[in-house]
Amino acid sequence: MKIDVYDVTLRDGAQQEGINLSVSDKLALLPLIESIGADYIEGGWPGAIPRDTQFFAQVDQSSLHTAKLTAFGATRKAGLTAATDPQIAALIDSGAPVITLVAKSDIRHVEQALRTTPTENLAMVRDSVEYVRSQGREVMIDVEHFFDGYRFDPEYTTSVVAESFAAGARCAVLCDTNGGSLPHEVFHIVHELLERLAAVGITDPYLGIHAHDDAGCAVANTIAAVRAGCRQVQGTINGYGERTGNANLLTIIANLALKTDFDVATPEELSQLTSVSHTASEITNISPYGRQPYVGASAFAHKAGLHASAIRVNPDLYQHTDPLAVGNDMRMVISDMAGRASIELKAREFGIDLAGRKDALIAITNRVKAAEAQGYTYDAADASFELLVRAVVGELPEYFQVEAWRANISTRPNYSQAGDTFSEATVKLYAGGRRYMRVGEGVGPVEALDRALRTALKNVYPELLAIELIDFKVRILDTHQGTGATTRVMIELSDGHKVWHTVGVGADVVEASWEALTDGYIYGLMRVGVEPRVDEPSGDCE
Repeated sequence: MKIDVYDVTLRDGAQQEGINLSVSDKLALLPLIESIGADYIEGGWPGAIPRDTQFFAQVDQSSLHTAKLTAFGATRKAGLTAATDPQIAALIDSGAPVITLVAKSDIRHVEQALRTTPTENLAMVRDSVEYVRSQGREVMIDVEHFFDGYRFDPEYTTSVVAESFAAGARCAVLCDTNGGSLPHEVFHIVHELLERLAAVGITDPYLGIHAHDDAGCAVANTIAAVRAGCRQVQGTINGYGERTGNANLLTIIANLALKTDFDVATPEELSQLTSVSHTASEITNISPYGRQPYVGASAFAHKAGLHASAIRVNPDLYQHTDPLAVGNDMRMVISDMAGRASIELKAREFGIDLAGRKDALIAITNRVKAAEAQGYTYDAADASFELLVRAVVGELPEYFQVEAWRANISTRPNYSQAGDTFSEATVKLYAGGRRYMRVGEGVGPVEALDRALRTALKNVYPELLAIELIDFKVRILDTHQGTGATTRVMIELSDGHKVWHTVGVGADVVEASWEALTDGYIYGLMRVGVEPRVDEPSGDCE
């Protein structure tokens, strides 16, 4: 049986403390989410959240090949009609082919939160579904507080689900909104709901499950609901979400695909889980959890000890599944073998065949391990990884040589307001056979360095003028070190045709930024096929 995957990272996941997704962040996450087999991707709440409205205005829905983009909103307000409700209008205007409407199903919420009658709440569901369907959209109903409501008043909660289907909703999603249910309860309630629906003539309904993790059971509750008859699973990448988070969609997909006979993802989609998890961590700027099931760095890590020899003979003796199936790898803490296959496959993506080049593969593996020990991460910095590989195999172009650089922060003369400061940077380098020394100013040291570097190189490599720095993320790696902590910087650049990411690590943010910045420009020149230039073009030097 096919189980549909519905991702809510861009809305529900974004409600987690510490996550603040920009429109560009959401656009970057879309292809990642689709790559793991998502059938539906919820983009947000247009009309209620300005950033989500902007997202739907900018997104190119044709870029999704298998997933359907979904807009989330509420049923009409009490006393209005769906056709005159501005929130419903915003959902239609979003252009999303699928609209998911949240509806109250707990009679206590209907009367105390909505402050309306049970009858009017059912009318709100019916009117909203019928109107949105009349606009040519597929409609789903998120049955909010379903499990709590069912335990309190099963008849009324069932009537909300039945009304949804009677009005034409394709799916009713059963929400454990407070996250307090246990798996045996979920299985029993879903099974009983199906019997109640069948009694009123609704047979084989398309039900979904949306679980929160407040009791630590979100994934287990999701699987219990599927076993009881649900055919859609909802969750977020890495379990992002408010409070303790949503059900971790990566764990759900892996469990259903590897442990059951349900059809949820292809082997190719399953193999993307680890990469997507780590890349999403960089986009959200949330440190990845190494002990996360299936995709964590420690998920298949084994410390050398009494069972080390057994692992070498047969890894399955100490592993519940093949880590390669989810794009991860077994790792012996003292081994130098982990990761070579992944490196070889990744190098092949940018045209370097390491097959049969054992020495180069070992050198790259060792370089990657040493860099990761210092705080580098290449999961979301493909450009930096490609530069590392090309440096090892002797295929990295040398466009310029840096002699020295510096950056400082100064206050303007006679300033009277706090924050009236500027940064100044000096860059000295050799390019095109000449020495350049240039100064740049900016609101911060990174912008000042960027301007100084561009100015120094623009005559030799005018192609750099097309490259733009579009995002900048900083992470403190060892927070216990205080002001002496190591800093990692992720930079996103674009030439208008492609976006690439680089990483830098240093004792302070400026040092890390300089490394990521220079790598970004080197990759940008290399990407468009620029050859290192040795003859000075027109322009001043020194």
